[in-house]
Amino acid sequence: MGLLFSMLVPLIIAGVALYGVSHRVDVYDALLQGAGGGLEILLRILPALVGLLTAVYMLRASGALELAAGALAPILNAIGIPPETVGLMLVRPISGSAALGAGAELISTYGPDSYIGRCAAVMLGSTETTFYTIAVYFGAAGIRKTRYAVPAALCADLAGFMAAAFAVRLFFPD
Repeated sequence: MGLLFSMLVPLIIAGVALYGVSHRVDVYDALLQGAGGGLEILLRILPALVGLLTAVYMLRASGALELAAGALAPILNAIGIPPETVGLMLVRPISGSAALGAGAELISTYGPDSYIGRCAAVMLGSTETTFYTIAVYFGAAGIRKTRYAVPAALCADLAGFMAAAFAVRLFFPD
């Protein structure tokens, strides 16, 4: 069984190549065209991705996330979200890797079975890297004006954060 799984990808590639040859398709040319199209998309979205990642690292290094946590603590406590997760909530729409780092830091600081650790884990799984996704998909499609996509996606992220905190309180009552 292990041999079958280790050979699965090469078998799929060979199957696709044989199918293309049997239908008189120049498989190599099709591969080159697909790779060229992928590189064109990469060149269109790369500037947006570099800008987003730079902004994330600047926010973390400047201490702006800690200031935001202090300012938003009363509001977050009122709606049941732990204020310690504000860094995660601010970074998650921008960068998945930075959010994963923030979540790992929360879990290592407060513990995986704490309310904050559980909220961080559920928040990571129930929200999306909004700006990255919009940059990739809108950039690939050549769309310049996003209209209401960004505000709607950020509202969905907020709903996801609130639902995550509610779900943790519901399923792990203390």
